[in-house]
Amino acid sequence: MQTTNDIRRSFLDYFGEKGHEIVPSAPLIPYNDPTLMFINAGMVPFKNIFTGTETSSYTTATSSQKCVRAGGKHNDLDNVGYTARHHTFFEMLGNFSFGDYFKEQAIHNAWELITKVWGIAPDRLTVTVYHTDDEAFDLWRKIAGLPEERIIRIATNDNFWSMGDTGPCGPCSEIFYDHGAHIAGGPPGSPDEDGDRFVEIWNLVFMQYDQRGEGDRIDLPKPSIDTGMGLERIAAVMQGVHDNYDTDLFKALIAQSGTLTETATTGDNQASHRVIADHLRASSFLVADGVLPANEGRGYVLRRIMRRAMRHAHILGAQDPLMHRLVGALTGEMGNAFPELIRAKPLIEETLEREEINFRRTLANGLKLLDAEIAEMDSGDILPGATAFKLYDTFGFPYDLTEDALRAKSLGVDRAGFDAAMAEQKAAARAAWKGSGDQASESIWFDIVDREGATEFTGYTSEEGEGVIIALVKDGDEIESATRGDEVIILTNQTPFYGESGGQMGDSGTVTGADDLKADISDTSKPLGRLHAHHAKITSGSMSVGDSIHLTVDALRRTQLRANHSATHLLHKALRHHLGEHVTQKGSLVAPDRLRFDFSHPSSLTDDELKAVESDVNAQIRGNSSVVTRLMSPDDAVAAGALALFGEKYGDEVRVLSMGSEDNIDYSVELCGGTHVNALGDIGLMVMISESAVSSGVRRIEALTGEAARLWLMDRDNKLKMIAASLKASPDEAAERVAMLVEERKKLDRELAEAKKALALAGDGGGTSGAAESEQIGDVSFVGQVINGLNPKELRGIVDDSKKTLSSGVSALIAVNDGRATVAVGVTADLTDRWNAVELVQAGVAAVGGKGGGGRPDMAQGGGPDGAKAEDAIAAIRTVLAG
Repeated sequence: MQTTNDIRRSFLDYFGEKGHEIVPSAPLIPYNDPTLMFINAGMVPFKNIFTGTETSSYTTATSSQKCVRAGGKHNDLDNVGYTARHHTFFEMLGNFSFGDYFKEQAIHNAWELITKVWGIAPDRLTVTVYHTDDEAFDLWRKIAGLPEERIIRIATNDNFWSMGDTGPCGPCSEIFYDHGAHIAGGPPGSPDEDGDRFVEIWNLVFMQYDQRGEGDRIDLPKPSIDTGMGLERIAAVMQGVHDNYDTDLFKALIAQSGTLTETATTGDNQASHRVIADHLRASSFLVADGVLPANEGRGYVLRRIMRRAMRHAHILGAQDPLMHRLVGALTGEMGNAFPELIRAKPLIEETLEREEINFRRTLANGLKLLDAEIAEMDSGDILPGATAFKLYDTFGFPYDLTEDALRAKSLGVDRAGFDAAMAEQKAAARAAWKGSGDQASESIWFDIVDREGATEFTGYTSEEGEGVIIALVKDGDEIESATRGDEVIILTNQTPFYGESGGQMGDSGTVTGADDLKADISDTSKPLGRLHAHHAKITSGSMSVGDSIHLTVDALRRTQLRANHSATHLLHKALRHHLGEHVTQKGSLVAPDRLRFDFSHPSSLTDDELKAVESDVNAQIRGNSSVVTRLMSPDDAVAAGALALFGEKYGDEVRVLSMGSEDNIDYSVELCGGTHVNALGDIGLMVMISESAVSSGVRRIEALTGEAARLWLMDRDNKLKMIAASLKASPDEAAERVAMLVEERKKLDRELAEAKKALALAGDGGGTSGAAESEQIGDVSFVGQVINGLNPKELRGIVDDSKKTLSSGVSALIAVNDGRATVAVGVTADLTDRWNAVELVQAGVAAVGGKGGGGRPDMAQGGGPDGAKAEDAIAAIRTVLAG
């Protein structure tokens, strides 16, 4: 028996030997089609090659493409587990010709592979063609030798494929396998075609037309081929079974599920084991491709898939989380073909386990409520929508999970009532927000998010991508279109642009589109915390709501933002390590050119502390460990040691960033929704350039990383060299030479001060008041003098010396510098009961235009702006002494 892995390899090898490029599967998130949530067909990665908007180095290709159908137009979720061929995840084998070969070669290859390489009996095969495609009909007769009754003409669009309302299109030819008369059903086109006897195994699409509009269709200059074969279906055929879940891959996963739950895998348990096996594949591949559980968008679809499987594990009686224990079996079956499963295995296991733990916490309470509500209901009854909404709102039950739980009891759910309860909650949220003090005009964001849902952020793994314009806003109002010169806010269904939040600045970049559309995005904001609003100016062309556009983030700026953001995490940890656990973040700015980090600490950091913090951060950067992202509940994250960021609001799930290593444990673990480096070495270097006070008990560090840090260090080095050159010394000697000059300057300053002091005491201070000899004012000895150019700091020392010379008396000295006068008055101890130095100095200060003055009864000082009246100040003090 050929295994599923053998069949995949055989298919790729067959077309590879015929010159086809063997192209690895693209990730499940489509980069080239913003209308798709997930890749759902093998041709999606090649869409731009088919349309001519992208060129490739090959003209033929083959692949086994990962696909998911669990939402939107292609939603098989509800049927999975209850039918033989429905899956959320499947592989589509395909061969493609981009203007190389056409119908004849495609039909020849298909028939040769199926009947001669794989040995499937020709008499079990039936084909269909579009009813007007005589060419395909004749080729099947010629190449396969099929009788006309097994080449069935189909007149419906089932056998005519189109990419959309316009663009490449063409007829199809489908190959069906007859599983035998013992299975109910008839051939395609018959009244019994919906039975399971005849199963489509391969669809050949002949792209030969270009649909220009209603009724306007022309021939493509280079007709192309797109084929799709479900690997699971062909494996069932080649392994001699009718049911996809009886193939080797699924049997292995189902057997492991049965072993771990200690339950039979058939009978009443069959559907549950099948759901678990199928959803395990979808969940694991989605996580491996960068999707994590969330409450909206792709993450919400993943959560629905996970929780549906987890509910079936609960039905089987699993007492502990089950799903993560099955990942090993999956990687054993599919890891060689898809190495991303092996690389992401720890993340897949952790994500599944935590999601199941969280789900189990709420499942029991939710099921109690559900059981109480349906206790009196009979088969065919409908559960009120309000109850279903309560399950969703209170217990996190997606609507379809409630629907699935009731299906086994033949009960329905009032969807209209559920939607009404949801709308009522949204209206209440809107009303509450209007009263919060924000501008009421900004309720436009509620209109958009209610109508379109939240923006899907794809920027954790990509810096460019496609998006569909869901709204345009200009001057506070929604508009339908905008053209060159307009400044608008663009809202898209998905975007790689990060909206400003958590201290990180929003992304900038460009938008391009059809008809020469170009727009520059200067900033990205995040209204309501759910929408990504691109602030743009259109430089050419025009755009309208509904248009598909290509969004490109400024890659260099994003790289700088990522480095600075990751550096703040390392800085936070290093500060806590060296200063203490009291250090918490009080704010931050993550800009492309710098980072700013505010934190709680009562005093400035010493040089040794700053050096130690910077050294620790750079040691982690040199360690170049990978940055790991996990999704947890806030409580679990904090319990695991994660630090919550200041000012952030958290929902049911948070992204937890772990980076660095110390003593074999994570160095930094923080809750954060920003963008970060993949490995710490990407930061390059961190240099702290300042440390200062913000407010009482809050300090601020500013720092640079990467190229900005290198340039700053180069500039500092150049300045050092300039200083050294002026000192006629080498840079290594500069510090010592500067220290010597400073010491010399201090010595000269002391000598100058002593000289001025000596001159003042000798009566030759350059003043206008004459000699410094004492005079008698009544019975008090008085010395009064004005000294020009004296440093005011020297006054007190001179006054003290003057008092010693007097033995008993009053000394008043005035220093005049840059037009300003400083007055100092000293009173010997024996006279302080009669004369107060403060009152005397205030009289002198008033004379030079100042106010106040203060000190002690024996020594006081003050100043005024009018140094020209210094002599008047001496006279004023004399007057007070004269009484």
